[in-house]
Amino acid sequence: MSKKRLVFATGNQGKVNEFRQMLGDDYEILSMKDIGVDIDIVEDGKTFEENAVIKAKAVMEETGEMVLADDSGFEVDYLNKEPGIYSARYLGEDTPYSIKNAEILKRCGTVDTATGIIEGKLAKEPKGENGFGYDPIFYLPERGMTTGEMEPEEKNAISHRGIAIRKMVEILKKRGEA
Repeated sequence: MSKKRLVFATGNQGKVNEFRQMLGDDYEILSMKDIGVDIDIVEDGKTFEENAVIKAKAVMEETGEMVLADDSGFEVDYLNKEPGIYSARYLGEDTPYSIKNAEILKRCGTVDTATGIIEGKLAKEPKGENGFGYDPIFYLPERGMTTGEMEPEEKNAISHRGIAIRKMVEILKKRGEA
């Protein structure tokens, strides 16, 4: 059985190689260059997904082939998701990644983050006067109460914020800063 042709809407040979490794057993992955397509595609979407659809449609309309498109990038939370959809064009398309990487590191300094998560459910009605915000409606089934009904020490021992701050203290201790 012959492999199905799948045109990959990219000029990035690194991406083509990765998709060939991932899908090569089932598909013949062809780049735009492989099939002689050299069109200028304006990626003016607001999201990675919108840009991928723009590329796929443009190449499909040009070739009539089944097309796979990818748009992805590097997002740094501390930099408000920069470079994001502009990852390839960040600091200029021809700027080497060594310079792009150095700039991102410089802008971030020594940023550390820690995340905490607590799972719960919505209460049927607000209960409790403690805490703030959504505490009166954030119900913890295993405790049988909302976080608004908990004493501050109890809530802080299990809350997302409590988990995150304890993680951050450990990071700072390892760096010798706490």
